[in-house]
Amino acid sequence: MTMEKQHESLKQLFQQEFAKMVAVISNLYGLQHIELAEDIVSDTFLTASETWGMQGIPPNPTAWLYTVAKQKTLYHFRRNKIFEQKVIPEITARQQKQHEPDELNFSQQNIKDSQLQMLFAICNPAIASEAQIGLALRILCGFGIDEIAEAFLTNKETINKRLFRAKEKLRTEEVKMEVPPENELLKRLDNVLHIIYLLFSEGYYSQTQNQILRKDLCVEAIRLGLMLTEYEPTNRPKTNALLALMCFHASRFSARENNENSLVLYEQQDDSLWDTALINQGIHFLNNSAQGNEISSYHLEAGIAYWHCIKEDTPEKWENILQLYDQLLQVNYSPGVALNRAFALYKAKGKEAALTEAEKLRLDNNHFYFVLLGELYKNTDNKKAKLHFEKAYALAKTQTEKQDIQEKIDTLTK
Repeated sequence: MTMEKQHESLKQLFQQEFAKMVAVISNLYGLQHIELAEDIVSDTFLTASETWGMQGIPPNPTAWLYTVAKQKTLYHFRRNKIFEQKVIPEITARQQKQHEPDELNFSQQNIKDSQLQMLFAICNPAIASEAQIGLALRILCGFGIDEIAEAFLTNKETINKRLFRAKEKLRTEEVKMEVPPENELLKRLDNVLHIIYLLFSEGYYSQTQNQILRKDLCVEAIRLGLMLTEYEPTNRPKTNALLALMCFHASRFSARENNENSLVLYEQQDDSLWDTALINQGIHFLNNSAQGNEISSYHLEAGIAYWHCIKEDTPEKWENILQLYDQLLQVNYSPGVALNRAFALYKAKGKEAALTEAEKLRLDNNHFYFVLLGELYKNTDNKKAKLHFEKAYALAKTQTEKQDIQEKIDTLTK
C-alpha cells in the first residue's frame, strides 16, 4: 500500500473511530476528563501513523487501535494520579450499581450506548446551540478543527475557543453522560433533534465550496438520527419525521450543483440524479412518524420535502404543499416559511393571489424575497420586475446567486 493510500485509510479510520473511542473513555471516567480522552485518542492515532508507516497496517486495524487506546488510557490516568485519587472510587460506585468490569469496553453495544449518552450530554440546554453543533461535529462525528472552522466559515482559533467554553460548561454544570430519566426525556429529546436539524442544515445550506464536507455534515446528521431510532425511548414519531425530512433533502444533493459548483435551482434540476433509495428511506420514516396524534414542525417540513421529490407540477402537488405551509406557519412561524408559502401560493393559485400576500411580508433584507417579487411581476410589469431583480442582485451574497439573478434581468431586456 502506498503512503498516500495508507494516509487516506488512517484518515477514514480517524473519522469512524475517534468519536466512538472518546465516548467510551468519557463514559467510564466521566465528562470532566473529556479533553484528556481526546488527547489519548489523538495520541493513539499518532502512534498508529508512526507504527503502521514502518510495519504496515495490521490485519484488524480497529482492534489494534482499541488495544493501544486501552493501554494509553490506563497509563495517562495513573501517571496523573487521577486514577487512584478520583477514578477508582467513581468506577467502584458505578460497578456496585451496574456490575460492569473495571476496564474499557469497546463492544459494539457499549459504543452505541456511550455515543447515545454523549449525544444527550452535548445537547444540554446549558450550552449555546452554536457550541453544541461544534461539539457534536468534534466529539460525535470525529471532524477535525480545520473542517469545523471551514463548515462555520471561520478560523481555527475561534472554533478552539468555542469548544473550550463548551467543555467548561460541561464541567461547571456537572453534566453526566446518561440518557435522561423518562420524565425529562421528551423535553431533552426536543433539543437533541433541534441540534441534529441544525447540523444537517449546516451542510445542506452551507456556503463552503467543499462539496465533500457539505455531504459529510448531512451524512453525520442522518447517522445521529438513526442512532436515536435504534433506542426505543427515543424512537418517537418526531424522530422519524426529522429523519424523513433529512432523507428527502439529501436525495437531491447531487442534482443541486453542476460541474462548476454552481447551485441548480429546483425547477432546473435533473430528477434522474435524485437518489431514489434515499427517497424510499424517507417514505419509510415518514410512515413511521404517522403514529400518535402529535404533528411537529418536522412532520410538516418532511411532508413538504416529500412533495418536492415528485418533479411533475400537478395542481395536487402544490395544493398539498400550500396546506402544509399553512400548518407550519401556525406551528413554527418564520419569515422564511412565510416566503416559501408565498411561492407555493403562486404555484397553486397564480401570480395575483401570491403577489397580494408576498407584498405584505416586506422582507427588505432578503434577496429571495425580491427574486420572488420579480418573478411575480415578470411579463405583467417588467419595469417593476427588473427593479426587484436589481434589489435582489444587490443583496445576494454569493457570486452564483448574483449570476442567476443577472440572467433573469437579461431575459427582461431582450
